[in-house]
Amino acid sequence: MATYKTQIQFGGPDAGWQDDADLVIEIKNRNAVVPASGAPSTGTSVAWASKDGNGNITFFNDANSFLGSAQFPGEGPVGYRGQLK
Repeated sequence: MATYKTQIQFGGPDAGWQDDADLVIEIKNRNAVVPASGAPSTGTSVAWASKDGNGNITFFNDANSFLGSAQFPGEGPVGYRGQLK
């Protein structure tokens, strides 16, 4: 499991970033994509879709960071980034 401090960006690529809620992520099955005791490997991509929103992120910098996009109900798509806490 990994917890990331996140930010969103709306208004184009030159717009500022705004703080958002933490992202807590753990994905496991036969092999852990995001293990219970750590962060995912660099280059790991995760996508999700649900009634509460969707997103697509890729981890880099030894999984200390991620970058991607997200869309929440009633809102347009936004840039989405995070730093490992």
